[in-house]
Amino acid sequence: MGASIASLKALCQAFNDHDLDRIMSFFADDAVLEMPRGPAPWGRRYVGARAVREGLASRFEGLPDVHYGEDSHHVDGDMGISQWTVSGTMKSGERIEARGCDFYTFRGDKVVKKDSFWKIVEKA
Repeated sequence: MGASIASLKALCQAFNDHDLDRIMSFFADDAVLEMPRGPAPWGRRYVGARAVREGLASRFEGLPDVHYGEDSHHVDGDMGISQWTVSGTMKSGERIEARGCDFYTFRGDKVVKKDSFWKIVEKA
């Protein structure tokens, strides 16, 4: 199946359902996840399915009500791009809302890389 609009929509829905098992069913065993925040220019990198799962679990822990809305999806070859507005409440009680996107690289029907980007929202 490879990268497809249907697979990107299903993956977005799995994220909104906070269903880690379903999310991980999209990822290859050797997948890489690059989160938007972290100690390096690429954010925080997780390599391998176990580490990717831990990284994604940390997203749900940090933003327990995280939701990806106003989503749109695009495919070009083995690259899928999902654009969305992320919203949620951090454990500190701070509410966030930001536009962002994920760049997915597929090998066959599995994601081998998810690279996430968010806009930096500054308080006035």
